[in-house]
Amino acid sequence: MKKNRPLSASRFYLTLIGSLLLLSCSEPPQQAPAMIPAVKVTEVIQDYVAVFEEWVGTLDGMVNATINAQVTGYLIKQNYKEGDFVKKDQLLYEIDPRTFQAALAQAKANLAQQQAVLKTNQLALDRIKRLLPEKAVSVLDRDNAVGAVASANAQVLAAQAAVDTAELNLGFTKIYSPISGIAGVSKTQMGDLVGPSNANNELTTVSQVDPIRAYIGLSEQQYLHFAERKQNGNHEPVPLELKLANNSVYSYSGKFFFAGRAVDVSTGTIKIAALFPNKDNVLRPGMYARIRANVDTESGLLVPQVAVMQLQTATQLAIVNKEDKVEMRTVTLGQSSGKLVVVKEGVKLGERVIAEGGQKVRDGMKVQPTPYTAKAE
Repeated sequence: MKKNRPLSASRFYLTLIGSLLLLSCSEPPQQAPAMIPAVKVTEVIQDYVAVFEEWVGTLDGMVNATINAQVTGYLIKQNYKEGDFVKKDQLLYEIDPRTFQAALAQAKANLAQQQAVLKTNQLALDRIKRLLPEKAVSVLDRDNAVGAVASANAQVLAAQAAVDTAELNLGFTKIYSPISGIAGVSKTQMGDLVGPSNANNELTTVSQVDPIRAYIGLSEQQYLHFAERKQNGNHEPVPLELKLANNSVYSYSGKFFFAGRAVDVSTGTIKIAALFPNKDNVLRPGMYARIRANVDTESGLLVPQVAVMQLQTATQLAIVNKEDKVEMRTVTLGQSSGKLVVVKEGVKLGERVIAEGGQKVRDGMKVQPTPYTAKAE
């Protein structure tokens, strides 16, 4: 029994080695074929698209009325709420009227005194005229009386003018809005001394904002383009689109109002004013705005905007060639037209671009293209 144990162990190891050799000689397992990514493609088309120009501008009131005090006095009342809409001839401020009431009373008293002097001199002249035929008075007396009446009449006119001035100054103690519009922040407080000679004479500003103006600067070339268009008989107004600081598009389109007198030599632009309706007073003077206009149409190659891949240094499109392989192209884009964008350089008419799935492909990769259908909004 003891002599058979070494032999059994030898057989076991020989069997194990043989099994390992058989395993090493067997064929390696087959690798699963790589998945070809599916993408959606669309052809580059050619069509006419609108050409837009865009300018940066600012908004301003149609009329901006600066409200100033025309007489000197202490402000005792503010009759409007800052930022509210005020109507024409609405009372805005009141200045202490007591000084001006006293001045008016004094002017009226002086007028009454001068009228009395005139009446006395007129009676004297009438008496001298009656006595002159009887030679009870001299011609010199008559001439002096005529002069006295004329002088007294002049004094009455001067006194009447003083009364008118006093009444006018008293009226200026109540300050009214000359236009309908949005009233600004009050630049003075109750108790402030205001007046024409005061450094801070401006009380507030009222702006008429419906319609509201938008000022932009056109280059000489752009201005000449519009001028030639008008000379060629195209008098149709160009609708203007207003985009606000939050990138929202204003609901109402604007129209051209006027062009400035001259080109600014420092900027090479001419000042243009456009008008936009503003019934709800949403737009306010000083707001930032971008004005866009459809100035022309041109033929161009178009691809969906979703196909464009914006990198840090370049703009690319993924093209699928005839062998269904990907070619990454750097392109130059132009105007947008709805969901499409013009490609100025980098593609040809009829080439297939990846509209969906472009993020999962790389240059030279084989893909499975299927037609792309734009999603309805």
